[in-house]
Amino acid sequence: MTSLDIDFVRAQFPAFSEPSLQGQAFFENAGGSYTCKPVLDRLTRYYTRRKVQPYSPYDASRLAGEEMDEARARMAAILGVDTDELSFGPSTTQNTYVLAQAFRQWMKPGEAIIVTNQDHEANSGPWRRLADEGIEIREWQIDPETGSLNPMDLENMLDESVRLVCFPHCSNVIGEINPVTEITAIAHAAGAFVCVDGVSYAPHGFPNVGDLGPDIYLFSAYKTYGPHQGCMVIRRTLGEMLPNQAHYFNGDVLYKRFTPAGPDHAQIAASAGMADYVDLLSDHHNGPEAGATERGTFVHDLMRAQEVALLQPVLDAVKDRNAVRLIGTSDANRRAPTVALALNRNAEAVAADLVGHGIMAGGGDFYAVRPLQAMGVDLDQGVLRVSFTHYTSQQEIDQLLNALDDVL
Repeated sequence: MTSLDIDFVRAQFPAFSEPSLQGQAFFENAGGSYTCKPVLDRLTRYYTRRKVQPYSPYDASRLAGEEMDEARARMAAILGVDTDELSFGPSTTQNTYVLAQAFRQWMKPGEAIIVTNQDHEANSGPWRRLADEGIEIREWQIDPETGSLNPMDLENMLDESVRLVCFPHCSNVIGEINPVTEITAIAHAAGAFVCVDGVSYAPHGFPNVGDLGPDIYLFSAYKTYGPHQGCMVIRRTLGEMLPNQAHYFNGDVLYKRFTPAGPDHAQIAASAGMADYVDLLSDHHNGPEAGATERGTFVHDLMRAQEVALLQPVLDAVKDRNAVRLIGTSDANRRAPTVALALNRNAEAVAADLVGHGIMAGGGDFYAVRPLQAMGVDLDQGVLRVSFTHYTSQQEIDQLLNALDDVL
């Protein structure tokens, strides 16, 4: 495989040439990535040339609608799904809440939903609240030492009353990549639908959702180098089965059924910049000439290879350190580059100490209260989280490791 041209990559992100950010290494990518130039260019163009109601016949309006449609079509193709199976909403949290309301209307009391305690609260809380409506909530629990989910445990929880299984592609603190295809097959064999929270995985390469197989896949564009939108894949069979959550006259349009709020025209249009970025990387690295899904897979693999190479030295540096507990596996091939460390002192204070070394990172619970509690982490202390993505350089990794040596 061609190795990632890190200089070319970083040239696509204006943040790396911003004077106020010079000398600071960004390790809070799990909270939100830098935005790539194609997205910023499209957003600026929309606000300056297209800021009108879209889909009318005059040019500014017609072009506005075409750019919104382009974003949906190109991103759906990268994800390996039909264009109308991709919806945009204000956030993944909001999208999940809307989905939960649809399931509330569709399910009967006594039927069950399986959630995990590995999730960020956004893909757990909305489903758990359905217990108030008579829906049974079953918790698929992690191993308290490793943080892993065991698919065999899920098999033992499934029966004819389970309608939905919700789990993360990877956790925002544990980082281990779950076997989505295997878990989906287990759930489908029992007659249950599957909802995957991909917020913490998608920044490390857009997945081929069509091949992975879940019925719902969610992620946040502001963590995948784009605008602040929630991206939601709902496969046709399930999407047409659930009750419409939008205006009644939009009920026959799949991508509108689960977006009750008015769309953010400019940010949806700017989301096509994420596809532009995938194409830029594919072309520069001699990727496939045709096929958006194939090009997306090629870029996904480039990103993952870069991240794994940078991640393993970080894991090796912290896994055996005194008074530091690495949350999750120390094998870079099995996880995303989101590294949470439980320390013997307050993690937010340690993050503040890192600022003096030019490291931008965070401390706290990151809305992952349930997995941290399950693993025995003191929530008053929290965890230090250092997270990066494919645009992180070797120099920044060295800066991080030197800083951790000094601070820890």
